Amino acid sequence: MKVPAATVHAPVQRGTFGWMSALTLGERRVFTACVGGWALDAMNVQLYSFVIPALIATWGLTRSQAGVLGTAALLVSAAGGWFAGWFADRYGRVLTLQIAILWFAVFTFLSGLAQNYEQLFAARALLGFGFGGEWAAGAVLLGEVIRADHRGKALGFMQAGWAVGWGAAALLYAFFFTILPPETAWRVLFMVGLLPALLVFYVRRYVKEPEVYLASKAKLAASGDRPSLLEIFRPPLLKVTILGGLMGTGAQGGYYAVTTWLPTFLRAERKLSVLDSTGYLVVLIVGAFLGYLAGGFSADKIGRRLTFLVFAIGAGTVAVTYTMVPFGDTAMLFLGFPLGFFSAGVFSGMGAFFTEHFPTRVRGVGQGFSYNVGRAAVALFPMLVGVLSAKMPLGEAIGLFAGIAYATMAVAAFMLPETKGKVLAA
Repeated sequence: MKVPAATVHAPVQRGTFGWMSALTLGERRVFTACVGGWALDAMNVQLYSFVIPALIATWGLTRSQAGVLGTAALLVSAAGGWFAGWFADRYGRVLTLQIAILWFAVFTFLSGLAQNYEQLFAARALLGFGFGGEWAAGAVLLGEVIRADHRGKALGFMQAGWAVGWGAAALLYAFFFTILPPETAWRVLFMVGLLPALLVFYVRRYVKEPEVYLASKAKLAASGDRPSLLEIFRPPLLKVTILGGLMGTGAQGGYYAVTTWLPTFLRAERKLSVLDSTGYLVVLIVGAFLGYLAGGFSADKIGRRLTFLVFAIGAGTVAVTYTMVPFGDTAMLFLGFPLGFFSAGVFSGMGAFFTEHFPTRVRGVGQGFSYNVGRAAVALFPMLVGVLSAKMPLGEAIGLFAGIAYATMAVAAFMLPETKGKVLAA
């Protein structure tokens, strides 16, 4: 019997990263595309957090208005992720990934051309559609291609691409805001966001659909069955959808409450300059990168459920401490590392968990909904932090929302069943 190419593996290699050398050429191409796509998505999304002070100064926006712009992208990303998941189930993971990358690149560029608040709001909102869709397509594609014993690590690496993109956004911010006046720098920063569109050429040429997806699609075509968009809301998938949605809500609520406002917090309340605040963010981002990797390895080693629980408790504790306890600047610098580490690591096992719980026929829509519904639920967090900061210090507002969010995730994680080592079937 002929073995599908996607399931043929080289001998397992020893060492922390030895598993990567065991991947086939096709797996490596998918790995590269998904990690790169998520990194570039992160860069484009995180650019906004850096331009908030410039928009407030240049356009006279209030913090509440700035928060609404962040909320718009998050809210629409929830719908984008759900729709992209359905589209990926119907028309393919690879095509969906290409469309999502083009979408968020174009609307990031258009954000730089906005002439008023309303135009920027529209561009940011529409960007969110591709932002949510990229993860839905990339995570299910990578999850289906990589074998069970390395799935957590591979998706952890994909999540680590977010820290790389975030770091790229921080460096671009420091560069352009140093050489250009703020009223010009923020526009140039957004226009650079068109560059990720070039990745589409790589995806189109080298990335193929997973064998398990093609087999499932063939079975559905032969039987005439057409999975419903609402199938994930019926037993036995309903419990997974609800718990996964709660977990995503907690993880993303805590993350966006912190990261959307952190540059503003460092500059407005900690009185740090552009370059000084960038140094603090670099420590945070390095911690996030290592947290993503650690979360992925942990998910394969001790299981998805325990990994979620440990990282959620760690993230909530550090986030509240970082934003609400009056440490000196040096202590704040070092605390940025565990803040990034735990707040990032909570995401690493999610792609593997959702991939393993939803059947192939509705994996895209299930994964897209469960991960991104959290963005809809917490879309108000950036705006509410901005509103609440008018009545209390910004740091306390950030810490309050982050603490509530991570507590929600910890409870949901405790109730989740374990899926470590599950082999996917068509």
